[in-house]
Amino acid sequence: MVQDTDENGLTLLQLADRLERHGDLFRLHGAAGWMQGRTMYGGASSFIAYLAASRMFPELPPLRAAQIGFIGPVGEDIEARATMLRTGKSVSHVETTLWCDGVLAHRATWLFGKARDGNGHKPADRLMHLTQPEEAEIVPASPRSPAFIRRLELRRAAPRGGDGQIAVRRWVRLLERDGLDPYAELVAIGDTLPPGSMRAMERPGPLSSINWSFTLLGENPMTRDGWWLLETASNHMADGFSSETLRMWNTDGTEVMRGLQSVAIFG
Repeated sequence: MVQDTDENGLTLLQLADRLERHGDLFRLHGAAGWMQGRTMYGGASSFIAYLAASRMFPELPPLRAAQIGFIGPVGEDIEARATMLRTGKSVSHVETTLWCDGVLAHRATWLFGKARDGNGHKPADRLMHLTQPEEAEIVPASPRSPAFIRRLELRRAAPRGGDGQIAVRRWVRLLERDGLDPYAELVAIGDTLPPGSMRAMERPGPLSSINWSFTLLGENPMTRDGWWLLETASNHMADGFSSETLRMWNTDGTEVMRGLQSVAIFG
């Protein structure tokens, strides 16, 4: 049963509870607390899309990668569809679409794959020097922060003001994460940080994610006490757009996710 919402809106588990199946589609009414202006936070909308895929096809192997398009504003009332594009001996591709008022707003292709005998090995990169979250400075939510930020705890993982890179790096964890699918948790928080390009903006103005592609580096992502180290870094910024690399590490410093994102910069 869905619990009453608090002043910050729904938890992710409550959001998941509201996603109800109706035949070959899912509907969600009232995603309170996860909006950024006129659209939903990209991690929350992608979380809903991932749930639609995994619930429509519950026998899927582990998530390996995704390609996500933020096509239009995602509102609080959503219709979600999931379609199996192809399933092979070890790999399955599932497409999800989110619709708001009959308009396509979010499209994603999810790649799920079973482990098999390897032909070579290369471990994920590991950070050798990092400040652990327990020792890092807390980043408080500002009055202008969207409500969903209060569902997270953020700590500074790089010097205040940055280290000269056009990048943002923070420790992030969900305050209410018990019972979440670990892959759904990573999808939900993977887009938390603002683009690194915000550090190079010459004047204030809004930014908007256009797409997000990521690959998970291995199965069974684990960390200590829910903490994940996130980074967004601009690779190129010009003409109102930025190409961003998104990375995520666990508390051991092992990289668990790497992605790319296109961002529109206004103002």
